[in-house]
Amino acid sequence: MNTSLNQMITELRSTAQAAAGKPVGKVEAASGGADFGEALKNAIEQVNAAQTEAREMSEGFISGSSEANLQDVMIASQKASLSFQQMVQVRNKLVNAYQDIMNMSV
Repeated sequence: MNTSLNQMITELRSTAQAAAGKPVGKVEAASGGADFGEALKNAIEQVNAAQTEAREMSEGFISGSSEANLQDVMIASQKASLSFQQMVQVRNKLVNAYQDIMNMSV
C-alpha cells in the first residue's frame, strides 16, 4: 500500500508541474516545507498507534490484568474509531482529487 501511495503522490506532483509549465522531472519537497507524503505517513502511524492502544486496553480489561476501567476502554476505542474514520475520509478526498486531476484535459 505504501508504494502505491507514494506512486500516486509522485504522479500528482508531476501533473501539477506539467500544468504549471515546469519541466517534469524528479519532484522534491519545497524548501522549508513539510513533505506531504511524510505527513500522511505520520498520520497513518498515529491512527495505528491509537488502534493498538485501544486493542491492548480492551484485551487487558477482558482478561482482568489491566487496571483500566470500562470508561477508559470505551474512550480509547472511540478515539481509535474516530481517527480511523477521519483517515478514511482524507483518503477518499485524495482519491477524488487525483481522479479530478486525471480527468482534466490539458
